[in-house]
Amino acid sequence: MEMPESLIYYIPLAAPVLLLSYALLAFGNGKKLPRPEFIGLVGILIACISVLFVYLYGTSTIELVSWKGLGFSIRLDALSVAMLTMIAILGFVILRFSTNYLDGDPRRHVFFGRLATTIASVELLVISGNLFQIFVFWVVTSVCLHYLLVFYRHRPQAIAAARKKFVLGRLGDMTLLGAVALIYVAVGTGDLQTIFDRVSAGGISTSMTWAAILLAVTAILKSAQFPTHGWLIEVVETPTPVSALLHAGLLNAGPFLMVRMSPFMIESTSASVLLMVVGGFTALFASVVYMTQPSVKVSLGYSSIAHMGFSLMICGLGVYSAAMLHIVAHSFYKGHAFLSSGSVIDAVKAQKISVPKRLGSTFRIVLSLMASLGIFLVGSTLWGVNITEEFGLMFIGSIIVMGSGQLLVQVLDSRGNWLVTLQTLALAAVVT
Repeated sequence: MEMPESLIYYIPLAAPVLLLSYALLAFGNGKKLPRPEFIGLVGILIACISVLFVYLYGTSTIELVSWKGLGFSIRLDALSVAMLTMIAILGFVILRFSTNYLDGDPRRHVFFGRLATTIASVELLVISGNLFQIFVFWVVTSVCLHYLLVFYRHRPQAIAAARKKFVLGRLGDMTLLGAVALIYVAVGTGDLQTIFDRVSAGGISTSMTWAAILLAVTAILKSAQFPTHGWLIEVVETPTPVSALLHAGLLNAGPFLMVRMSPFMIESTSASVLLMVVGGFTALFASVVYMTQPSVKVSLGYSSIAHMGFSLMICGLGVYSAAMLHIVAHSFYKGHAFLSSGSVIDAVKAQKISVPKRLGSTFRIVLSLMASLGIFLVGSTLWGVNITEEFGLMFIGSIIVMGSGQLLVQVLDSRGNWLVTLQTLALAAVVT
């Protein structure tokens, strides 16, 4: 079945257009603003209709404006509508939360205008069908986020962190622009489908390999990977809705770019290795630091860094469907975590996380790791998986062992009863 082009033109575009219209209204006359969550509800409806159209008609790309292969087009496929739906749901929740969060703030209309513009920019990014369009909205989204981060100008630490983010963002823009230029020179167009078809038919040249590496560097910079992660920890003073949008949405732009360009990225071994090394190390490093943080928001920040590293590592392994699943799951989890962080802090009356008393026994720690390794080896044997056949399986296996080992060591190296220990062993086996 072929879908009428007019429907493709306007249905996915309606969501960001409504948000931009609301932003203009907020900037122009903030005294008569409708409740923003109504715009969010309409956005969810539009996203669901887009999902239905992709299910009925398959992947479609419609050019809106084009000049020598560069321009603006809308690409509707499983990835774009999944991201559009996720952003619409998160946008609705964050807009609804912001209504109460900024109640009584004299500049609330400015905040809603900036927030709506940022969400609209992200939606236009994920439905982009042309590399030029991806670059444009990549930059626009970053600039819009900057103005959200500096909303409270009386918080000097947040302002300083936002400036660090701005500098790193511009560096990421340069690497993305370099990648777009190399691909355009090699292929002669920015249309994603044409690029994917060309790569699948004839592989990639040396210049396109460098383009893939630049794309990987862009994703690394966007997702606050080591050693460029410091700014993310310092922006915890920003308004809670901004933190939720940043950690649940905008950080995922890096893994999203890798998944979007997966037919291209999978052809470059160098880019894949770079993603595996940087993402894997960052995931391990941030996970360890996360467990030592007493502040709720700082610990959530390191958690986001670790999750982004894990997503990029999965992309490096070529398991892009798993990376997409991780993006969606992490977005909803982290959005809820940040929006509810205030309630947690109020409940304990301080930004402290209770840490269980540990015995510090080296034997018990080693025993935990050995138990985790044993569970993994038994599980892989029962399922008939030979982890020595592929490097990727060994890499994933090491991550599983470290993850379940972290779970076991908290029980075996503390003063817990045997029932809790057995329950933890069973949980580790299920997770493995």
